[in-house]
Amino acid sequence: MTVTDAVPTHWEASAALRRADPLVADLLSAEAERRAESLQLLAGENLTSPAVLAALAGPLIDKYAEGYPGQRHHTGCAPADTVELLAVDRARQLFAAPHANVQARSGTSAMLAAYAALLRPGDTVLAMSLEHGGHLSAGSRSNFSGRWFDFVGYGVREEDGLIDLEQVRELAHRHRPKAIIAGGISYPRHVDWAAFRQIADEVDAYLIASAAQTIGLVAAGAAPSPVPYADVTVAATHKLLRGPRGGLLLCGHELAGRIDRAVFPFTQGGAAMNEVAGKAVALAQAGTPEFTAYIRRAVSGARALAAALAAAGARPTTGGTDTHLVAADVSPLGLSGIEAERRCAAAGLMLGKCALPFDPSPPTEASGIRLGTGTAAAQGMGEEELAEVGALLGRLLASGPDVRIRTRVQELARAFAGRR
Repeated sequence: MTVTDAVPTHWEASAALRRADPLVADLLSAEAERRAESLQLLAGENLTSPAVLAALAGPLIDKYAEGYPGQRHHTGCAPADTVELLAVDRARQLFAAPHANVQARSGTSAMLAAYAALLRPGDTVLAMSLEHGGHLSAGSRSNFSGRWFDFVGYGVREEDGLIDLEQVRELAHRHRPKAIIAGGISYPRHVDWAAFRQIADEVDAYLIASAAQTIGLVAAGAAPSPVPYADVTVAATHKLLRGPRGGLLLCGHELAGRIDRAVFPFTQGGAAMNEVAGKAVALAQAGTPEFTAYIRRAVSGARALAAALAAAGARPTTGGTDTHLVAADVSPLGLSGIEAERRCAAAGLMLGKCALPFDPSPPTEASGIRLGTGTAAAQGMGEEELAEVGALLGRLLASGPDVRIRTRVQELARAFAGRR
């Protein structure tokens, strides 16, 4: 029997699971059926490629490799070392970064490591406020960031929804933060990294790029790269990059040691080496023409969705999008964000409510929705299909539930189900 023969196939593993735990097997089947019957438009979700899935299910899932290549605390790490060095090298080449750390388990844990490397508890940090699109790791009181650091929030201009760089500058000079975070999770336009760099230099602050949502765009050349401007770029590998759930840190040589020590041993123990292998595969695939074509579908599809929502009477924030993200105010249609989310879910359109800048509604209800095209584009949907999805979405929000909309959503979902 060869080594390849000893590795279970997905089908054999599934059969083994059904024999050992039919309840969990049934739940996983239910999730597969749910996906096959609905369209995934959640901005933070995507589909891993078949090659990434194979790496995640490979033998490195059982390997404990605490430490870094050549400095592990356990034996038998030669293949794991080579895989991690390969992932690091591919990240450095893809993003033209002097140094990369691929061990972080999520975008949030990567941000924690960036803070640990650069800051001390009580330091002041200037970041996009949560109400205007910032992530919970940028100052939420329910998160470590809001408990350990003194956050000051900047926002967007009310007239156009774009980041108010004059406000950023004024707040930076007034509060003299130790670090400035550029970027957020529901801002659909490109960030002016050079402008943030200039402001950070004016007040002698570190610049941290929050690029979890957009790093896949950067890989395909569809968005400006923060790497030449930021001291540390924090990203996630499971969104547009189509890798496993995990984080990625990019920085210059001068901060490399501090970043690595902040990941291990300060904020986490041994890396999940199967995830590192999956990241290596995803980073290689992100450098291909096929990936670039996929990103183009995601961006053009998002623009089609934004146009369809506007035609239905919703108001896309910033008037549109440069990315795979769309955020829109549905209050002109007489809906709250939570009502829109529930109405869409009942029709098989999976998206999320979203608090908007200057939103009078509480976050639990919100006035907006946020959606993304990563999953749909990964399944092969292009501008034409996503324009139709946008039209269905617009009809649903403007006119209410319609069995014909649900039927068409199911037809589209089934047509593209199983594609990765």
